Amino acid sequence: MIHVPGTPVGRLSDAWRHCVGTGRTELALRRDHQDSLALLQRDIGFRYIRGHGLLSDGMGVHRPYEWQGARHDHHSFTYVDQILDAWLGLGVRPFLELGFMPDGLASGEQTVFWWRGNVTPPRDHRQWAALVRATLTHLVDRYGLDEVRTWPMEVWNEPNLTDFWQDADEKAYHRLYEITAHTVKEVDAGLRVGGPAISPGADPWLVRFAEFTAEHEVPLDFVSRHAYTSGPAQHVPFGSHQTLAPASDLLHQFGTPRQQLKGTRYAELPVHITEFNSSYCPDNPIHDTAFNAAYLAPVLASGGDLADSFSYWTFSDMFEEAGVPTALFHGGFGLLTHRQVRKPTYHLYAFMARMGADLLARGDDHLVTRHRDGRVTVLAWAPVDPSGTTPGPERHELRLSVPVGGAGETFVRRSTVDEEHGNAYTAWRHMGGPRSPKPGQLDVLHEAAEPARAHTRLPLTGGRADLRLTLARHEITLVELTPPADETPPWWDERRLLGREPS
Repeated sequence: MIHVPGTPVGRLSDAWRHCVGTGRTELALRRDHQDSLALLQRDIGFRYIRGHGLLSDGMGVHRPYEWQGARHDHHSFTYVDQILDAWLGLGVRPFLELGFMPDGLASGEQTVFWWRGNVTPPRDHRQWAALVRATLTHLVDRYGLDEVRTWPMEVWNEPNLTDFWQDADEKAYHRLYEITAHTVKEVDAGLRVGGPAISPGADPWLVRFAEFTAEHEVPLDFVSRHAYTSGPAQHVPFGSHQTLAPASDLLHQFGTPRQQLKGTRYAELPVHITEFNSSYCPDNPIHDTAFNAAYLAPVLASGGDLADSFSYWTFSDMFEEAGVPTALFHGGFGLLTHRQVRKPTYHLYAFMARMGADLLARGDDHLVTRHRDGRVTVLAWAPVDPSGTTPGPERHELRLSVPVGGAGETFVRRSTVDEEHGNAYTAWRHMGGPRSPKPGQLDVLHEAAEPARAHTRLPLTGGRADLRLTLARHEITLVELTPPADETPPWWDERRLLGREPS
């Protein structure tokens, strides 16, 4: 039995809910995006949201034109305003990613993704600076300086990859960052700018980036990188499969920036993991599974010890990097499918949102917290085998002595997600995998996505409950224990339910 202490050992970091990803920014114009985000904010409540392509042509910000024989740049913020108004109205702020390159400013034609985001440097850095300046000046004018100062501004996305930055030209990225960062500070010195938003496996980039900014006195308010644990993609039609490293590798990646910057002028800078997940492929079925939730549970439980934020990529399967999804369940990054069907990993986040602020205990398979009103919450998860050589243990036993306080009994509420419960993906597979479920089928899938729930009471001995949990394969479970407050009248006797007098 694990004895959970009655005195908190610290505060539970909520770095896990600081930010979430959304694919390209333009998607936020759609009803499905906004409906999904409203559900997300109701159940979880993220503070920031980050997406690609703020300055890409689909957003219509950069609008060059000819007049009287001269070229001019017009900046339009119609879509930007609609999107930010919608986000702020739902209680989530933008984590701005400044990119990709508008075609009218691009030095080349290289693009990425189905929606063709241009990834070449600007042909004229002064025009790029003018675009950034005009955008931020507009945002300050519309939303107020105090508000915009709270919005982090990240320069580009994964410039270490040739797919995302032409030739992965490090020197060209440093130049882009330098111009952009100075422009941000020219608008207002209190605006926050950072980078380099590198992908896993590019750790030396961060060291050289920090050296460059220090040597040239380039503003740097935070550093960012991404974290994934999947190996090379094994492609099938409209899908990918990959090996996975243990989830602890994600935690190692979260901690790497601070290790790299130790002893430098940037040692105390905020570290933002602006993308993370198991697989980096937008069509890997692992994202849809209970395995993914159990795999990531220890990461959410401990990641805040290593980074100021780590942003799940992404909140919705409305995502078009590889094209329009071909089925409701297709291995998309989202916590939600299209049409707001909740996946097991969605429930992991929703469970975390119901944890208390005081940290009582944390282990390889559990997290225990307390709320201000005395409620104790236990998040537990079954271990997984990321190698795929075994399905993982069929059952996992956990026994905790939980400090609840009081005497008599405590009310216990348990919510469960595993291979069969709270798992619409399993129901969809049983259904035959309909690519476009009919309305009645969607109703069934929403029903299947509900966690299993159980309610009971446990006796208290010395203010403690003996909590015995048996977890199924790939289960995550949330147990909430409420201090006793029994208001049952003294004449109540269940033997009277059928009108008989107690003997």
